[in-house]
Amino acid sequence: MKIVTWNINSVRLRMGLVERLIDEHKPDVICLQETKTVDETFPRDAFIAKGYKHQHIAGMKSYNGVAILSRLPLTNKGGENWQGREDCRHISADTPNGFEIHCCYVPAGGDIPDPVANPKFAHKLGFMDEKAAWWKKRKDNTKQKILVGDLNVAPLEHDVWSHKQMLGVVSHTPIEVEKFTKWQKAHNWVDAVRHFVPPEEKLYSWWSYRAADWEASNRGRRLDHIWVTPGLTPALKSTSILKEARGWEPKPSDHVPVMINIG
Repeated sequence: MKIVTWNINSVRLRMGLVERLIDEHKPDVICLQETKTVDETFPRDAFIAKGYKHQHIAGMKSYNGVAILSRLPLTNKGGENWQGREDCRHISADTPNGFEIHCCYVPAGGDIPDPVANPKFAHKLGFMDEKAAWWKKRKDNTKQKILVGDLNVAPLEHDVWSHKQMLGVVSHTPIEVEKFTKWQKAHNWVDAVRHFVPPEEKLYSWWSYRAADWEASNRGRRLDHIWVTPGLTPALKSTSILKEARGWEPKPSDHVPVMINIG
């Protein structure tokens, strides 16, 4: 079973890129973030034409939005709201093989890493705190789970191009990493990508639009993650970050797909 997560940065604008992903990699489940469209204008038919007739979406105009598209039936469709906002950042569904899949989009947090001066950063920190508390309460639930998405934190030293220079930049600050790690430990999540790739190896899933030549400068960050509950670790077969998608035309997303193959 192949599962892909991708911050698509507008699914209608980049549906052609998603179709390329499908043609080249044939995932069973696709989880998207930043779909940026209301449910009525989501390209449902285009996904059905590609074999993804089982769909769970939650969207809003111009911002946020998440989707789970599947070749396999989806049951127990649900979603959660955080920080008192209905802003389409978390949905979930069950697959026939017993997996509970969660698709999440964590707030980016703005540019200033100060929760007093920057309400967006305060929102991000509170969001992760609330996530950690919620997952801790579900810790005794033995159901096997997979959590994917743009979690907007690059937690490890080699998840960014320069640990030293990024310590004061939103996405890699010590307080974000602390909150992120607390959330991860709250449910004993296993980092499925780093399960295969050692922590001392550089690994990115996002490259800024601001770079004149993103590939040459290679100043990336690993913001997109796939976590699994410990019982699923032996079932992990492989993982890949599709870096080449950052150069797909026209108009690539600044994020690339992250994929696992799980038995």
